[in-house]
Amino acid sequence: MNRIDTDVPGVVIIEPQVFGDNRGYFMETYRQTWLEDLVPGIRFVQDNQSLSSRGTLRGLHYQARTPQGKLVRVVSGEVFDVAVDIRQSSPTFGKWAGVHLSSENKRQFWVPEGFAHGFLVLSDSAEFVYKCTDYYDPDDQQHIAWNDPDIGIDWPDAGEILLSEKDQTAPALKDALLFP
Repeated sequence: MNRIDTDVPGVVIIEPQVFGDNRGYFMETYRQTWLEDLVPGIRFVQDNQSLSSRGTLRGLHYQARTPQGKLVRVVSGEVFDVAVDIRQSSPTFGKWAGVHLSSENKRQFWVPEGFAHGFLVLSDSAEFVYKCTDYYDPDDQQHIAWNDPDIGIDWPDAGEILLSEKDQTAPALKDALLFP
């Protein structure tokens, strides 16, 4: 595994070692010991998977009382994945890091607790999987507007943006329930 640090401390891109030949490939997608070396102190309790069509933008999502760290990857298709620092006391508050994740590049993205997370589907469809450090709590689901100019995410062009009702009405960063 190879760790690539982003411009936002704590947010990490992980490149797996892929063994391939004319029959296909093999790779380890998770091993606790290498994760401890790359991102110490992580324990996962839940796995999630979603399937989305081109232009679907999910995010920016987080939980305030029961924050989740997420190790995310794409098993089919391509997305642009984003983490936004929403810790008010952080020197990188409001800053974002983004990465293209695809079934081709097999990269993973570590989104720590205290960050909002979102992704935009760039392929016809994308299957997205993620490991979480805490359980999903629907009563604690929080949102920030994906296009908040104070954050200024440079989303790639995916055609028409498809949003859930919650994401359409998400507040700006300055109006959201955040971390201290």
